[in-house]
Amino acid sequence: KLGRVFTGWVQRSSQSTQAATASQNACAADDKATSPVPKDCPVCSYNEWDPLEEVIVGRAENACVPPFTVEVKANTYEKYWGFYQKFGGQSFPKDHLKKAVAEIEEMCNILKKEGVIVKRPDPIDWSVKYKTPDFESTGMYGAMPRDILLVVGNEIIEAPMAWRARFFEYRAYRRIIKDYFNSGAKWTTAPKPTMADELYDQDYPIRSVEDRHKLAAQGKFVTTEFEPCFDAADFIRAGRDIFVQRSQVTNYMGIEWMRRHLAPDYRVHIISFKDPNPMHIDATFNIIGPGLVLSNPDRPCHQIELFKKAGWSVVRPPVPLIPDDHPLWMSSKWLSMNVLMLDEKRVMVDANETSIQKMFENLGISTIKVNIRHANSLGGGFHCWTCDIRRRGTLQSYFD
Repeated sequence: KLGRVFTGWVQRSSQSTQAATASQNACAADDKATSPVPKDCPVCSYNEWDPLEEVIVGRAENACVPPFTVEVKANTYEKYWGFYQKFGGQSFPKDHLKKAVAEIEEMCNILKKEGVIVKRPDPIDWSVKYKTPDFESTGMYGAMPRDILLVVGNEIIEAPMAWRARFFEYRAYRRIIKDYFNSGAKWTTAPKPTMADELYDQDYPIRSVEDRHKLAAQGKFVTTEFEPCFDAADFIRAGRDIFVQRSQVTNYMGIEWMRRHLAPDYRVHIISFKDPNPMHIDATFNIIGPGLVLSNPDRPCHQIELFKKAGWSVVRPPVPLIPDDHPLWMSSKWLSMNVLMLDEKRVMVDANETSIQKMFENLGISTIKVNIRHANSLGGGFHCWTCDIRRRGTLQSYFD
C-alpha cells in the first residue's frame, strides 16, 4: 500500500512538473510576452492634443451622492453641505440624471461622427453598501474615467483614489481594460490604500475659504501621508514631462509612487496653485497643445516661469458664463476650460460658453460645441468625462 501511494505521488509530481515546464516554454516562445509594444496595440497616448482615435466616455447612470465623510466635506462647497447630508448614499436627482445621460449620449454620437472610437464602462448599482476592515460606504459613479485611469504610452494605470465612496469604482472599467490588456496593452494598478481613518485629518479645519487658502499655502490637506493615494486627474501629460499637483486627493506618497514607476522614461514635476481647494488639475491648468497651456486666472500657477522659459504660450481663459443658480455639486464654474482636444486644431467645448469659444477661434482652433450642462453638475467637463486611449503620435520632449 505504501508503495502504491509513493508511486502515485511520483506520477502526480511528474505531471505537475511537466505542465509547469510546458507553460514556461509557451511563455518563452510567445513573442507577445517579450515584445515591448505590439504593433496593433490599441492603447497609445503621450499627451493631451495628438489626433484622438479612441476614447472611454463615462456613464451617469445610477450615480449616487457620496456619504458626507470628512474627505467629501473638504472637497465640496459649503452651500451644498446640506444636500450631501440629506442625500448621501442615495441617487442624485432622477430628472437631472436623466438629462445628464442624454447629454453624454449625444456627446458620444458627436465623437463618433468626428471619427473617434468610443468605449463605455459597465453600468453598476452604486447604491450598494460595502464594508472593508477599515470603513464602510456606498459607491458614487462611473462617470469620470479621467479620475481613475491614466494612459501613459501603451500603459493603463488605475489610480488608487482617495474617497471611500470611490474605492470600487474600478469595477466599471475592468471589462474594457481586460480587452485592452488582451490586445497587448500594459495594465498597472497602483497600491490600493486601506482608506483607514489615519489617511484623513479628521479635524481638518474647513470653516471658510480663507482657512482653506492658508492651509493649502502651508501644504496641508485633508489627506495625510499615511499611505499612497492619488486620483489620475491630478496628472496632466506633455510627452516625457508629466505635471501633478499635491491636492486634497493626491498626496506626496502617491506622487512619489508615480515618479518611481514612470522613471526613467518620464519626468514627473510637482506644480502648485493659489487654490483653496485643489482637486484635479484640469480645470486649473489644461495643456492643449505643444507649447500651449490654459491657466486659470483665479488660480495662478506658482511655477509658471518654468513654462514661459521653455517658450510656452500661457493663455488665460475668460470668466465662465454658467449662471450662479445652476447646481455644481462637485465642481466649480471653471469646467468651461475643462475641454477635450481632438487634435491641435479641434476642441470639444461647452455650447453655452461663447466667450471661450471665441478665445479658441482666435487661437486658430475650431470648436465642436456640445451641451453637457447637466452632466457638469456631477463634477466634470469634457476632459473629466473622457479618458483618451489612443492618440496618433509619438513620444517627444517639449521641455529639453
